[in-house]
Amino acid sequence: MLRLSPPRGDRLETARELDVQAGGAESNVAVGAARLGADAAWISKLPDSPLGRRVVSELRSHGVRTGVAWTDPAESRVGTYYLEHGGKPRGTDVIYDRADSAITTVEPSELPTEVFESAAYFHTTGITPALAPATREATTTLLRAAGDAGVTRTFDLNYRSKLWEPATARAAYEALFEHVDTLFVPRRDAREVLDREGDAVEIAHGLTAEHGFDCVVVTRGTEGAVALRDGSVAEQGVFDADTHDAIGTGDAFVAGFLAKRLAGGDTADALEWAAATAALKRTVDGDLAVVTPAEVERVVAGGGGIDR
Repeated sequence: MLRLSPPRGDRLETARELDVQAGGAESNVAVGAARLGADAAWISKLPDSPLGRRVVSELRSHGVRTGVAWTDPAESRVGTYYLEHGGKPRGTDVIYDRADSAITTVEPSELPTEVFESAAYFHTTGITPALAPATREATTTLLRAAGDAGVTRTFDLNYRSKLWEPATARAAYEALFEHVDTLFVPRRDAREVLDREGDAVEIAHGLTAEHGFDCVVVTRGTEGAVALRDGSVAEQGVFDADTHDAIGTGDAFVAGFLAKRLAGGDTADALEWAAATAALKRTVDGDLAVVTPAEVERVVAGGGGIDR
């Protein structure tokens, strides 16, 4: 998608200018991972228009390879969302405008799935199957194809109440779980959408027992995160951060986790990198985690302040 935001303090209904940036769950993860040293490729469908090319050029500028099914701009569009920043008591408001976007008509055969031949991980989120019947089918097909190719499949639940109701979402998610190896899920969504009870560790054990995941990562907001792999639990707190823009923090967390796993780190190392990347993202405007490995290492080591 493209994100359009008025200057801070302005309202959308009176704004005379809008800042334009690329954003979207899977693309955010791809950018974050690429900036942390991973070889990341993003596949999608876009109209062959200035706005479609704007999305691709921004992702490529951060080192992400792109495989796009280009379509006639007269038949579809780029999804957008409007973000109006606001502090207490007004809060931040998000308005989505993505009906008839190109991705809602995607067919798996249009996408360059040959990337699976050299991939270690395939990542997607619960937002994509919520967009349209076609994206739900494509998500299933691609997860299955990745599994057939021996690729580790990671899935971030990423529930969005503006897209579907909890019961509908739960049925769709659980239909996908047999094709998922690593699950990322906020504790709140595990309780409210997946109807799980207990603390984060109990939730991770329950999901693993029922669905056979290799790894379950449960995020707990300001309380940090836990990961369950091979019966062992790793816990990670949050790193202090001044919040300039919280949008994309969860995607940055996933990016940090995957980048560290790709670099050979164990689960505890990956959780630490995930938390550090998420903290750094909160200091950056926009959806994307425009960070460096050196910055993540400094946060992990307990550093901060001025880089001299």
